[in-house]
Amino acid sequence: MRETKMYIAVILLLALTLFMTGCGRTQKVTLVLDWTPNTNHTGAYVALEKGYYDDEGLDVEIIQPSDMGADAMVASGTAQFGYSYQESVTLARAEDVPLVSIASVIQHNTSGFGALREKNIKSPADFEGKKYGGWGSPIEEATIKYLMEKAGADPAKVEILSVGTADFFQASSSGRIDFAWVFEGWDVVAAKIRGIEMDYIDLGKTEPVFDYYTPVIVTSEDMIKNNEKLVEAFMRATIKGYEFAMENPEEAAEIFINAVPEVDPDLIRESQKFLAGKYQDDAPYWGMQKKEVWQRYMDWLYENGFITRKIDVEKAFTNKYTEQGK
Repeated sequence: MRETKMYIAVILLLALTLFMTGCGRTQKVTLVLDWTPNTNHTGAYVALEKGYYDDEGLDVEIIQPSDMGADAMVASGTAQFGYSYQESVTLARAEDVPLVSIASVIQHNTSGFGALREKNIKSPADFEGKKYGGWGSPIEEATIKYLMEKAGADPAKVEILSVGTADFFQASSSGRIDFAWVFEGWDVVAAKIRGIEMDYIDLGKTEPVFDYYTPVIVTSEDMIKNNEKLVEAFMRATIKGYEFAMENPEEAAEIFINAVPEVDPDLIRESQKFLAGKYQDDAPYWGMQKKEVWQRYMDWLYENGFITRKIDVEKAFTNKYTEQGK
């Protein structure tokens, strides 16, 4: 009888040990960036540093994309989550690549066209006779054409140059280009820090169709279907990271600078202050996405020949994970 009791006690102790070990297990997760680390990504770095991912049992590694690109890495399962853009998700889904946007990082498009003040470019009508320096994407040319025609200007009178990742300020001051697609929270902030006068044409405010979500956080349909608990846990922690960045931009900036020491600290601090009010902006909660925003830009991509068929935008995004607890 005594031996039986001891045997039962040993079994119970072993079971408790295994249970506690299981509870302490963390799940490895890869989050791939869309580009080099910048203040669009601060919320994830905050969640990592503050232990929000740890609290959810997640061992998150933030990596930069390989040659295959962030979207392909997420779609293939190489990374569970990634940063992308509404445009990229739409193009992917039109080709039956099952990416899903699970959060808008910034509520409104904070990109547009920038030019040094001396270039005298105040509106799309002023693009005539100027040189545009871009990444070589057909969508850039189509966007410029659309804006110029809306302004009554002739798109044939702008020279489109592919300059890759050339520095905007250097390319502009050298005369190589006159204007470029820039980001208000990065390039415009950098100009202010350097004391450089520049003009900025806000893309979304100029034409509502271009007020799309960029960037967004994506996962795959497979992850949602087969590992939804992981998606929920990842997003709970990520939401906390971005909410902290909104409420504490100074501390969030320092966290980012410590995590990515090669960045310009002054630019990060000022950019973080700018984005603190832009992440959520006028939305009821961070990460919210609207069907009409997805529908409007998808229609534009279809009408301009970038996708051969329309997609069901309600399958391209979800608010399920950002509205948790709201």
